[in-house]
Parts: sequence; structure tokens; C-alpha cells
Amino acid sequence: MNNPRSIKQKAWPDTLPNFRNLGVTLRILLACNGLALLQALLQAGRWADVPQLMMQIAALLTPILLSALLLLWAAQPWLSRLAYWHGVLAVNVVVVVLTLSIYHFGGELYHPLGHDDAWFDVVRYALLGMLVCGILLAYFRWRSQVLSRALHDARLQVLRARIRPHFLFNTINAVLGIVRTQPKQAETALEDMADLFRMAMSDAQDLVPLRQEIELSKQYIALEQLRMGERLRVDWQIQDVPDDMLIPPLLLQPLLENAVYHGIESLSQGGCINIVLSRSGDKLRLGVENPCAARGDEAQNAAPGSLPQEDAGSPTGSGKFRKLTRPHTGNRMALQNIRERLDLLFDAEARYQVESGKDFYRVEIMLPCMKEKTI
Repeated sequence: MNNPRSIKQKAWPDTLPNFRNLGVTLRILLACNGLALLQALLQAGRWADVPQLMMQIAALLTPILLSALLLLWAAQPWLSRLAYWHGVLAVNVVVVVLTLSIYHFGGELYHPLGHDDAWFDVVRYALLGMLVCGILLAYFRWRSQVLSRALHDARLQVLRARIRPHFLFNTINAVLGIVRTQPKQAETALEDMADLFRMAMSDAQDLVPLRQEIELSKQYIALEQLRMGERLRVDWQIQDVPDDMLIPPLLLQPLLENAVYHGIESLSQGGCINIVLSRSGDKLRLGVENPCAARGDEAQNAAPGSLPQEDAGSPTGSGKFRKLTRPHTGNRMALQNIRERLDLLFDAEARYQVESGKDFYRVEIMLPCMKEKTI
């Protein structure tokens, strides 16, 4: 676990886009063709001239664009090690050099007959290349800064979840109930709770090994099982997934907390949370499914005298905490935050899907496979 630090986080550093990301590539292609269409509209004197101008612009743009994307894809490991503004300079140099090289070797395609001012074209194409490059990099920087707020909000959200009165009171009272009869188990529970706090307050990381997230999730489940007993069961299905695979931190544990808080606690008989971790090609699949009170059956499931979780976990409670709680509606802020973090870190290469049935709730996440040694 990371050493505890202040919960005040540093601002998200400026970074170049990942040129090996499919979403980044698609955005660049769409933006460049959109700018080409805008240029054609500005140069055209009538609508009939637009297609011809687009073909002329595409004749130069397409080879430059595809060559630049290919070269930046190959140079991504080197670019990721550069400081941001050095990386911006390197990308601009690559684009300008490719633009002028293709213009020079393009022959008559880029040198119309009767047009002798070649130096004007050189300067014009170089400036256009830097302008387009600057616009795209500014867009990705702005997008990163906007979406990165989700990472800071995630840490505050998780910290608030950890210090919610119901969680603290339930856990502490459960520990007090066994401290004399099972001191070793009580000590383990306090260590697990300390690890959860430590993870919530530690400095943010982009990605962590899967084994760390699994360990943290098991510690959380152990704390909940301490008070819920056999009502809470978990079925781990880990299939051909190396434990050094990288995932965003605090990704699995909030899903489990959501499953316990909004699902298992509302069922008199409890239930089993199914956790599936599997690998499909170059994708990592993470699925969490839990039973929940069927619509229309909530009134029947609620035990007489049962309290909302905030009251059932008060310090003056029985210490057993087996009372059934009403289903919690919640605002799903944690799930929305997960979606935003996935969008920031993986763009179009990650998929988040929620399926809600009459008596079950399932969340499935697909991530690109990344190994610990690659960072």
C-alpha cells in the first residue's frame, strides 16, 4: 500500500495524447477532415466548387495525415518520456517535416504549372501544418484537463464513502463485538479498515496492478461480512488473467460497495455477488453482478422495524447488525465517476455497460490489456 499523504491532490499534469489509442486516432482523422472541409468552403466561390477543392486538399492532406499517425504511433514510447512542451515541439517538427517532404516529392501534383513561387508554398504549408497540429494538441490538452476532474472527484468520493457514519459505526461496532472472543479477527478487521483509509488518502495513480485492487476489494468484503455474516457471499471467477495486469485504482471496490449497499442489504436472505475477471484477446473483462429486491416486492422484503442503513449502523445499535435495511436508491455518483475515469484514461478503447433486470444488477467493463512492466 502507498504511504498515507494529504488528501489535497496535485493538478493533473499536461500530457500528450496517446497516439496508439484508437479514440485519439479517430478524433484526429475527424478533426483534420473537418478542417479540410472548412477550408474548402472558405475558398469556394459556389457550392459546385467544394467537391473539387476537397479533392485537391485531400491529395496533400491524406498522405501527410496517415504518415504522421503512423510515425507518431511508432514514436509513442519515446514521446511519453518527454516533458509536455518538448513533446509538443517534437510533434510539430514531425508534422512539418512530413508536410514539406511530401510536398517536395509530390511533383506536379503539388506544383501546378505556371506557379513559380515555390517558397511561398513551403512557408504556407509549414504554417498550415503547425496550425492544425496546434489546434489538435490544444483540444486534447483541454479535454484532458476537463475530464481529469473525475480523478480528483473520485478520490474525494471514495474518501467520503470510507468515512460515512454507517460504514464506520457498523465496522467499529462489529469489531467491538468480537474483540474479546476473537481478538485475532478483530485485529485483522482493523488492519483492513486502515488499508482502505490509506488507499483513499494516498496520492493518485493512473494505473495499479490488478492484484492490488483484488486485495483491497477482498479486505472490503471481509469487513462487510464481519457484520452481515452468511447473508453476504462472493463468488470470484478469475479466468486466465495475470495479476500484474493494470487497471485504474479503486475501480472494483466501489462496484462491490454499490452491490452490497444497494443490493444485498435489502434482501432478507442475502445473496451472492458474482465477480468475473477474464481475458478476451487484448481486452480485460471485469463484471460484477448482484441480486437486488424485485420491484414490487420491496415492501414484503422489508422486515418490521428495520431501519435505513444510516440508523441501523448507529453506535447505540445491537452490535450484530443483522437487521434488514430498505433498498437504497442512491444517485450512482460512483458509477458515473468510473465512466468518466475510463473515458479519460482509455477513450474509445474502454467500454462500460450496465444491465438492470427485475431482480439483478450487472456492471461490465472492458479495458485494454496492459502489463505492469510497460509503465
